[in-house]
Order: sequence, then structure tokens, then C-alpha cells
Amino acid sequence: MCTYNAVKNRILQLLGERNMSIHKLAMESAVAPSSIKNILYGKSQNPGIVTIKLLCDGFGITLVEFFDTKEFRSLEQEIR
Repeated sequence: MCTYNAVKNRILQLLGERNMSIHKLAMESAVAPSSIKNILYGKSQNPGIVTIKLLCDGFGITLVEFFDTKEFRSLEQEIR
């Protein structure tokens, strides 16, 4: 799995766990709904760490909590 898919899957997981819509996350994180949709639908495959941090703030979690999953721990090196 690539890093982009891991990020997308984690955002979708957190949205589901918190029963949040994209609009609600946008309001809580100060990230435009279009930016979130671009990440989730593949238009933006390289979201910046500042954007991810803002999304974490909207979810009420830390960056460490965002990335502390089996999926991220098992990512392979992207450049070979």
C-alpha cells in the first residue's frame, strides 16, 4: 500500500468512527471541504503535513495518534 492510500484510509476511518461528515470535519479543522474531498478522491495525492495536522485538530487527535496504526507501520519504502 502506498502512503497516499494509508492517509486516505485513515481519514475515512476517523470520519466513520466519529460519525463526521466532510463538511463537519472542514468546520472543525479550518480545511476547505474541497481540499478534504481532493485528498479523499485522489485529486491531491500529496497532502502536506500542515493540512494533516489541521485535520487531526478537527478530529481531536494528535499527529502521533493519526499515524499510529498498523497500516502506517507496515508501509514499504516508496523510493527504490
